[in-house]
Amino acid sequence: MTEPVCQSISSTTSLHWGDILTIALYFAVVLAVGIWATVRASKTSATGYFLAGKSMTFLPIGASIFASNIGAPIFVGLSGTAAASGVGGMIFEWHAIPFILMLSWVFVPVFTASGVFTMPEYLKKRYGRSRLRVYLSVLSVVLYIITKISVEMYAGAVFVQLLLGWSMYASGILLLVFSAAFTMTGGLTAVMFTDTLQTIVLTGGALVLLFRGISEIGGYDKLETKFLRAMPNTTIYGNTTCGIPRADSFSLLRDPHPLKSDYPWPGTMIFNIPSDIWFWCSDQIMVQRSLAAKNLSHAKGGSILAGYLKILPFWLFMVPGMVARILYPDEVACADPEVCKCICENPSGCSNIAYPLLVLRILGPGLRGLMLAALFAAVMSTLTSVFNSASSIFTMDLWRRYRKHAKEFELLVVGRVVVLVLVGLAIVWIPIMQAAQGDQLWQYWQMLMSAVGPPWAMVFIMGFFWKRTTEPAAFYGMLAGQAVGFTRLILAFVYPAPPCGEEDNRIYFLKIHFLYVSAMETAVSGAVMIVLSLMPASRPRSKLHRVTWWTRHDVTLPDLSDDEDEADVVDDPNDGNEAPKWLSRLEVCCGLQKRPDKLSEEETKAIQAKLTSIKEKPRTRLWLDINAVILLGITAFIIGFYH
Repeated sequence: MTEPVCQSISSTTSLHWGDILTIALYFAVVLAVGIWATVRASKTSATGYFLAGKSMTFLPIGASIFASNIGAPIFVGLSGTAAASGVGGMIFEWHAIPFILMLSWVFVPVFTASGVFTMPEYLKKRYGRSRLRVYLSVLSVVLYIITKISVEMYAGAVFVQLLLGWSMYASGILLLVFSAAFTMTGGLTAVMFTDTLQTIVLTGGALVLLFRGISEIGGYDKLETKFLRAMPNTTIYGNTTCGIPRADSFSLLRDPHPLKSDYPWPGTMIFNIPSDIWFWCSDQIMVQRSLAAKNLSHAKGGSILAGYLKILPFWLFMVPGMVARILYPDEVACADPEVCKCICENPSGCSNIAYPLLVLRILGPGLRGLMLAALFAAVMSTLTSVFNSASSIFTMDLWRRYRKHAKEFELLVVGRVVVLVLVGLAIVWIPIMQAAQGDQLWQYWQMLMSAVGPPWAMVFIMGFFWKRTTEPAAFYGMLAGQAVGFTRLILAFVYPAPPCGEEDNRIYFLKIHFLYVSAMETAVSGAVMIVLSLMPASRPRSKLHRVTWWTRHDVTLPDLSDDEDEADVVDDPNDGNEAPKWLSRLEVCCGLQKRPDKLSEEETKAIQAKLTSIKEKPRTRLWLDINAVILLGITAFIIGFYH
């Protein structure tokens, strides 16, 4: 039985000429949009390259937030977990909507008022020492490699490998190189404008597959009945319970048992809150999009748009994943390790191939190319966002710490070189990730983030809302919480869960659901921060100028005395000297525009005041508040409907 199944997948790896034409047209359009955005953008300064010149409106912001998150791990991972266990994984998507709004209503006003580029830079201003800034800068870059770049590359490679028959490394390296080249050339402006285009492409392609898939199973009303009966032959005719769909497959809020449930509702609804705050409100990728807004109202509008778009993955990825199991249970829901190894080279299971297999089997020439283009759109959207954010952090928080008087051109070149280094490190990490992710990429992704997110989030939450929080408290509290998370993560890699049907003899700490471990991390971090903050004297209000929720409207000047390296050197692209011809030509090749005339002190202050303004028109603010409440109401309704 196993040999024909393997042949049926590997024998259809060539694309029709119509598919190739569709893909070529897609790349041409993306390249044209990127060139237009690059020419349009002002990249002669770090503000232009890393924050798109603070000129973005709500449409590209919302589309970019959505597209940066909806990458190949969503295509492959979310549809894979839907094929394996039903709709439970969707709770992470819908639960995120309130925190997307929190980003612009709570966090962006403080980040904007403080005038920061990056999250480590904010922590330096809030706590007054460089230790947190350096630690989080290094940790951010490492996490981008192991939780974002390599995951994105692997998921995209799974898709391309199945469709084209290429090796996983060849597929992944192609995606990385194209995305890296795009980011290095255009900066955040090019990334955000192409994200808008790619959101349209990936949404349109996914809708086509949705309607075709629903048609194949006889209508949406047949989905639940047929899914609960979708079992592989090894389960139907063998003496095993492996491969049987969960009884709670169509429930979002599941059994709270920490050992038996795959998505226990206390974990998904309560214990996951710090991770959501970390990911949506304090992670550089998401925050950077909102900081690029021309004003706070546009940042809020972008969050509302992204929140509405966040409702769509249920139909775009969840339903197709379940359809794939219904149509191809022997492959997607395989339960025999030998059969799974033959089908997808993963003895733990093959649910990750659900989406690409559906594309391969039910779409014809042209449409198949459209879906591959949609995949490229998803991968590139996330990778370009990660590359831009990682290069921002390294350049502005690490490089400039040791090269305080680095010129603008040097910073821009360093930011581009960092992208190349990240590509190489991501390729090295892929074999480790492939061995550790098991049968569900989505679970692997969520587990990684839960090991880091809660303590990180506590540093920002305590710094925002409790003025007494001190730097030692934040630093050691985060280390204590992450020690819990990293211990669990490392042990999970060393002692993975046994295959279905085998007894789990691991220690209790490894059996307990990772969301309950997240609660432990939060409790440990919070307790350490509170205790240590009560011991020494807190920072005086004069040093909390516009860096907390309570001081965001301050107009008095901050007190910079007695702070370690408090004054960062503000880059000045205009050093008063005319650049040599060879440098001017090189700058043009790198996408830099001609240097403007040197600004006066008054002009510089006016620009700085505009960049840090959080003022809004009362009517606009009221309209945005009403729309946010409506979105929250819709979110509560759909979670209640699928509970």
